[in-house]
Amino acid sequence: MITVLDYGIGNLGSVLNMVKKVGGIAKKGSTPLDIQTADKLIITGVGSFDAGMTALQERDLVGPIREVITERKIPVLGICLGMHLLCLSSDEGEIPGIGVFDAHVRKFSTENYSMRKVPHMGWNTVAVQKTNPLVNSSSSEVRFYFVHSYYVECSNNEDVLMTTTYGEEFTSGFSRENTYGVQFHPEKSHRFGIDLIRNFCEI
Repeated sequence: MITVLDYGIGNLGSVLNMVKKVGGIAKKGSTPLDIQTADKLIITGVGSFDAGMTALQERDLVGPIREVITERKIPVLGICLGMHLLCLSSDEGEIPGIGVFDAHVRKFSTENYSMRKVPHMGWNTVAVQKTNPLVNSSSSEVRFYFVHSYYVECSNNEDVLMTTTYGEEFTSGFSRENTYGVQFHPEKSHRFGIDLIRNFCEI
């Protein structure tokens, strides 16, 4: 059973539907007990970093998320804002993140890239940096759909799972043990996203 975290930020329907489309079993979860009893966890979200962390704190979900990642080590997938919340901090806000990755969220600058539009919106390719169960590293071209103005900067190169170039190279996916984060939206990425969600279901 995959628990898709419902903490009042973003639309969960498309992710739930994609899990069911690939044959997985998913439910919404919104309480500490839902997280503590989950077999796998997906954290989605659209919006600001501080709004996301505030929503988690108000529901007493930060501790249980840390626990299932660091102690139970169940498979966890953070998508877009969900990826950001796994980091230490964000340029977008002042509230500390969940902090299970030594990483910080930075804002795209247009200062040295006059042709780069922010937000980064649309399809882009990803380069897989290490063997992983989510994306086939032998694929010559893997494309996903992005919508974001902030990106993750990892302190540890070994955490970098995927990179993408948008004026400059940035981390579009990270991983450690059974925890994964992706900057793009698998639920909007057609067959590439379907494959990723199917692979997550099979971990």
